[in-house]
Amino acid sequence: MSLWSHRDFRLLWAGDTISQFGSTIGRTVLPLLAAGALAATPFEMGVLSAAATAAFLLIGLPAGVWVDRLSRRPVMLVADLARAALMLSIPVAWWLGVLTLVQLVVVALLVGAATVMFDIAYQSYLPALVGREQLVEGNSKLEASRAVAQVSGPAVAGGVAQAVGAAVGVLATGVGYLASAVFLLRIRTEEPPPRSPDKPGFVHEVAEGLRFVFGHRSLRAIVGCTGTANFFGGMSMALLVLFLVRELGLSDGVVGLVLSSAGIGGVLGALTVSRWNARFGQTTVIWLSALVTWPFGLLVPLGAADWRIAFLVVGEAAVAYGATVYNIAQVSYRQSICPDHLLGRMNASIRFVVWGGIPLGGLAGGALGEGIGVTPTLWVAMAGQCASVLWVVLSPLRSRDGVPA
Repeated sequence: MSLWSHRDFRLLWAGDTISQFGSTIGRTVLPLLAAGALAATPFEMGVLSAAATAAFLLIGLPAGVWVDRLSRRPVMLVADLARAALMLSIPVAWWLGVLTLVQLVVVALLVGAATVMFDIAYQSYLPALVGREQLVEGNSKLEASRAVAQVSGPAVAGGVAQAVGAAVGVLATGVGYLASAVFLLRIRTEEPPPRSPDKPGFVHEVAEGLRFVFGHRSLRAIVGCTGTANFFGGMSMALLVLFLVRELGLSDGVVGLVLSSAGIGGVLGALTVSRWNARFGQTTVIWLSALVTWPFGLLVPLGAADWRIAFLVVGEAAVAYGATVYNIAQVSYRQSICPDHLLGRMNASIRFVVWGGIPLGGLAGGALGEGIGVTPTLWVAMAGQCASVLWVVLSPLRSRDGVPA
């Protein structure tokens, strides 16, 4: 049975779609607000970028224990409401004339902490909601929503920022989180009660999740690949808006359109991942999709404010396409091989490493941008991201024909 007829999945999907759209607008307008109205330096942009994902390093591992001890839907609800309140504080401060870069960094840090809890709970909740046999379809639909938001969100955000100011665009982010909470409240599917750990104790429970992840050769390779790619991706994220605004002299509206190109690639990736799986098998897709597409990222630093802007668009779209196919395949693989009672800690252990690399990459990108310049730093970031695929190319995933039961 298709998930189109699954009422509670449709509610989760609708809420996530609205939330993703708002989040994408927020991720676009906050750097525009910092780079424009608040005149942030490259290093300050790196700090802002790092703050958005620092929580994966700070609370990533304990969050997995908390999620496995609790029902997951209430965790998601609290996270949505907290993110809404935090994001809505930005336009309020702007209208009162008291908005500072410090507030942006603090809000980004706290929203990141709530996102850690939401994401770990959501990835652990999906198998109970749709069943393991429909994980690829469920992840594909959710990823398609994220990708569509990446297409439309930056373009809308850029237009709003240019017309009425970047701070106003943050309103959409807060409203998106509130809408997600409303849809979650309407889900009726009962979760299985949290299972008590075999050997209670916070340290033991964290260690149990880490042992499962790093004792599995294929999961180790996925963690290495994703973590390395995210580190260098964090470098590029910290400086890409500066590259477009200051190096190329593009307007906010054009910046939004350029950033939307990644979303186009993501949409196509979500729509075609089933064909990849049918043709090559899920484990092969994990390494093949990245190997074929990520080298196109080397086109990004070649972009300029003339016909060469096509290099930027193609590079961003191709990397996003491959990343979407890769992520759907590896997340579904992880969910399918992990016992229910370890899902929270498995997801948290992996996200601790792979998302924890993003703030470190953001800080490194900001510091390197100050030292050698924005464009050379983009070259380093794209080359590192391209090389990260070696983790999975040289892993046991190349010799597996399917997902174990």
